Amino acid sequence: MTKPKIISQLDDLLEQERNALFQGELDKLVGLIEKKRQLIEALNAFGVSKTDELDLLKGKAARNQELLDSALKGIKSVSTRLATLQKVRQSLDTYDAKGRKQTIQAELPNKLEKRA
Repeated sequence: MTKPKIISQLDDLLEQERNALFQGELDKLVGLIEKKRQLIEALNAFGVSKTDELDLLKGKAARNQELLDSALKGIKSVSTRLATLQKVRQSLDTYDAKGRKQTIQAELPNKLEKRA
């Protein structure tokens, strides 16, 4: 494979990665990781010399990393929020007139129905 072909394929792959991030198709990223690693290794085999094409790829890779970081931050935020909501469903923290914290446990109905 020639260096220009590798650069072209890597450029296409970075666009696929960007589209997957924008569309929230994070499962597609897993398949792209190995392809990206292989293309980068093939490109490194030619020796790295600074070119406008490589600068463009570097910019696209940095852009995608920022998108991925934002996606991970969003996932962590949702996870934290869901954990908080789950806790609220199980108990309620209040404060009495003297400022002491009190926890009121919610009585969750049994999901198993007992029959005679």
